[in-house]
Amino acid sequence: MLSYILKRLVQGILTVWFIATATFFAMHNVPGDPLTNDRAMTDTTRANLEAKYGLDQPTTTQYLIFLRNLSQGDFGISFVQENREVNDIIREHFPVSAILGVLAVIFAATGGVLFGALTALYRNRLPDYLIMFLVIMGISVPSFVVAALSQLSLVAFNNLIGFTVIPVAGWGTILHMLVPAMVLGLSTMAYLTRLMRSSMLEVTSSDYVRTAKSKGVPATRIFTRHQLRNAILPVITVLGPAIAAITTGGFVVELVFAIPGLGRYFVEAVQQLDYTVIMGTTVFYGAFLVFMVIIVDVLYGFIDPRVRLET
Repeated sequence: MLSYILKRLVQGILTVWFIATATFFAMHNVPGDPLTNDRAMTDTTRANLEAKYGLDQPTTTQYLIFLRNLSQGDFGISFVQENREVNDIIREHFPVSAILGVLAVIFAATGGVLFGALTALYRNRLPDYLIMFLVIMGISVPSFVVAALSQLSLVAFNNLIGFTVIPVAGWGTILHMLVPAMVLGLSTMAYLTRLMRSSMLEVTSSDYVRTAKSKGVPATRIFTRHQLRNAILPVITVLGPAIAAITTGGFVVELVFAIPGLGRYFVEAVQQLDYTVIMGTTVFYGAFLVFMVIIVDVLYGFIDPRVRLET
C-alpha cells in the first residue's frame, strides 16, 4: 500500500509541475507588459518588481525564479492590488469558496445517490422519466443561466412575501449560501444521478442479488446491504474530482451572487491581466484538484484492494 501511495504522490507532483510550467509559458505569451496598469508606477517600484521576478531577464531565468518561489510556497505579489500578496488573497478568500463548495457537494452527492437509486427502482416508470428529464435539463443548461433564473425567482418570491426571506446576493449567513450552493451543485448532482442509476441497474441484475432474492432476503435488506452498497462505489470514484471541480469551479456563481470567494478574484485578475494572481491561483487550483484525486485513489484502494494490484 505504501508503494501505491508513493506512486500516486510522484504522479501528483509531476502533474502540478506540468500545470505550473504550462501556466507560466502561456502567461508569458500574452501580449503586453505585466507591470503596465491604470495606476502610475514609480521607476523604483518597477525596478524592484523586475529584480524580484527577473522580468528584465531571459524567459528561462524567469522560469527558474518562478519555480524557486513556487517551491517555497511563494506565489508572488499582485501587480494590480497594492501591497497584497497572492498567498494572502488565497488564504482570505479560498475558505469562502471551500464552504460554498462543501455545501454544493453535500447537495450534489445526496441528491445524486437518492435520485439515482429511485430511477433504478422505478425503471421505465413515471418517477424514472421525470427525474431523467430534470437530469438532462441540469446537464444541458449552463450554470450562469441557472444562477440568473434563480436570482429572478428569489426576487419574485421575496416581493410576493413582502420581505426578504432568502437574500438575493451577498455572503454571511446560511440563507446566503443556500441557493448558490444548490446552483453550483446542480450539474454535478445530475451527473451523479445518471452514474448511480447505471450502477444500480448493473448491480440489480447481478448473480448475488438474484441469489439473495431466491433465499427470501427482505427487499429492504437487499437494497441497503447489496444494491446500494455496491452501486455507490463508482460514485465514490468520481467524488474526489467532483469535489475539487465544484470547489474551484464556482467562478460564475460567485460573480452572479456577489460572493467574495477566490473564483471571483481569479476572474478579476484575468480581466486586469494581473499575471501573478492568475498564475498563483491556477497552480493552487491545479494542486488542489490533484490532491483530491490522490485522496480518492488512496481511499478507493482501501475499499477495493484490487485497485492496488492492478496499478
